[in-house]
Amino acid sequence: MTETTGSTATPESGNPEGADGAAETTPGGESRRDRKRGEKKSGKRAKKGVFARLALFYRQIIAELRKVVWPSRNELVNYTTVVVVFVVVVMAFVAGLDYGFSKLSLWIFG
Repeated sequence: MTETTGSTATPESGNPEGADGAAETTPGGESRRDRKRGEKKSGKRAKKGVFARLALFYRQIIAELRKVVWPSRNELVNYTTVVVVFVVVVMAFVAGLDYGFSKLSLWIFG
């Protein structure tokens, strides 16, 4: 029995406490067995209309975008410069390889 502090192990994943899992109830009052069977839920978790789900989706998007750490203008210019310079260097390398292979193939095949 190796269980760490704050473990989220459930009876289904091998937690020996309450091994049957049927007697435990969730905050909604239904047992885990009922939830596994797919019986309808009521209350907060009941199926919402398409517009309510869409509104929730967009609210969650906005909430996540507020958590983003946006770069400052100077950081953005620096990042853009680094990317453009790197792309130019890689393009020059590939162009050099292409030129070299074309000259080599002309020399071999005439």
